[in-house]
Amino acid sequence: MLRFLPPAAALAAAFFAAPAVAGATLPGPAQAFVERTVDEAVARYDLPGIAVGVIEDGKVAAVVARGELAAGSGEPVTPEALFKIASNSKAMTAAVLARLVDQGRLRWDDPVVKHLPQFRMHDPWVTANMQVRDLLVHNSGLGLGAGDLMLWPEPNDFTRADIIAGLAHLEPVTSFRSGYAYDNLLYVVAGEVAAAAGGKPYAQLVREEVFAPLGMDGCRVGSWNAGEAGPIARPHRRVDGRNLPAPPERGVVPDITSMAAGGIRCSLEDMLRWVGAWLDPAQPWLSAEQRQQAWTGHMPMPVGRRMREWDNSHFHAYGYGWRLSDMDGHWKVAHTGTLSGMYSSVILLPDLRTGIVILINGEAEDARTVLGQVLAKRYTRPDPALDVAHYAALLEREHALRRQAEPAPDTRARRPATRREAAALLGIWRDPWFGEVALCPRADGIGFASVRSPRMRGRLMRVGERWLLDWDDDGIDAEAWLHPPEAGGGTLRLSKVDPEADFSYDYQDLRFVRERDCP
Repeated sequence: MLRFLPPAAALAAAFFAAPAVAGATLPGPAQAFVERTVDEAVARYDLPGIAVGVIEDGKVAAVVARGELAAGSGEPVTPEALFKIASNSKAMTAAVLARLVDQGRLRWDDPVVKHLPQFRMHDPWVTANMQVRDLLVHNSGLGLGAGDLMLWPEPNDFTRADIIAGLAHLEPVTSFRSGYAYDNLLYVVAGEVAAAAGGKPYAQLVREEVFAPLGMDGCRVGSWNAGEAGPIARPHRRVDGRNLPAPPERGVVPDITSMAAGGIRCSLEDMLRWVGAWLDPAQPWLSAEQRQQAWTGHMPMPVGRRMREWDNSHFHAYGYGWRLSDMDGHWKVAHTGTLSGMYSSVILLPDLRTGIVILINGEAEDARTVLGQVLAKRYTRPDPALDVAHYAALLEREHALRRQAEPAPDTRARRPATRREAAALLGIWRDPWFGEVALCPRADGIGFASVRSPRMRGRLMRVGERWLLDWDDDGIDAEAWLHPPEAGGGTLRLSKVDPEADFSYDYQDLRFVRERDCP
């Protein structure tokens, strides 16, 4: 039976002709190279599961799936398996807005308050002058990851309305549009702008404006039924050298507040359709003008030492949901995604009509970096010496030098704080955007408990003269120093123990004021 598709979907269906089973092999050297490279990375980094695809000259040239959906389950990763793509969702949010611009429903230079009158930043001038485009390019003046504790760790009870209200309490660290600092909250706002301009919930708009026209039938956003989604890769964390999977999801998977910033899930097949649409400038799904806007450098970014030494890069900038740079003289458009035990990477070399997709269901920052380098170098600087071992060694050297320059504090000599020594800290404290926390006695000492983020619970410890929060949940991998208020009043503050901890643990943005005694 023939199924009639709209023109864009038909193009996508014709484009993706790769086998869709685990271990499927495509003819040609790309398949063999990708298989060998992935196998080396899996062995070196003990990855629980991975799916990788490569497009060459606009056609799928390699599809590789390895490992398990959940370690020990026996269920293999396949090209149809759903992965959290994390911040690779941002380009899809930007694409929804671009489609609405094409349809005349909004303009990039619209003030945000035109669509969301309740929107407020800390500075009234910034509130009035922030445009829709500013939501996408990390130029707000907020610090790195400001307010991310309203998004993660999941689950919590912060809503998108809470995000919009909380922004007014986050103090900037630079002036508006003066510099780059990665931000998630404003992408949540961007999703709400899309909903207001499009007259439909954000999740519905993503399905209608991105998934349906590009044939990305397996992707999920908003709430969805796990039993109807096919194979689902589960996140893993490393504990004592083992990959421990998260519990399986059953029934209806709920909508999450962060979906416009990092909450979309897709399979490798879907992501290859997504990449293929961007690599084909004749694809009618998006106008040439909006494609150019998306891949224009709207905010300069630093060119780091690694980029200079590894890729001979000369420029680095952020577009609308994409990072732009040059790699060995070739134009590169890319983004990564990181979300609690899942890592993704999308790399496009538009002038070569080449694209790379990497999806991993484990703690795999180094593996993602190494794989992205080796696979991209096959096209920008072919050299057999630039393999997994080469880049892994470079990264290990980087880590060693960083640890030597800024070693993490030794907190092993910790002991539970006593009620007597912590007496001045006890009570219910409130931060204007994070809400209430309780510093109160519990059975094993003094507890710290967030009302709105239930996983943020731990025990107050002493390390010498310092106060440390030791989280009950091992999945929260960023311990915090607790800094009592200065004598005579002030706020209770937190800061990360490990300077290398994920920036989304933005403890530094919290300002707790004591409200009342413990119950």
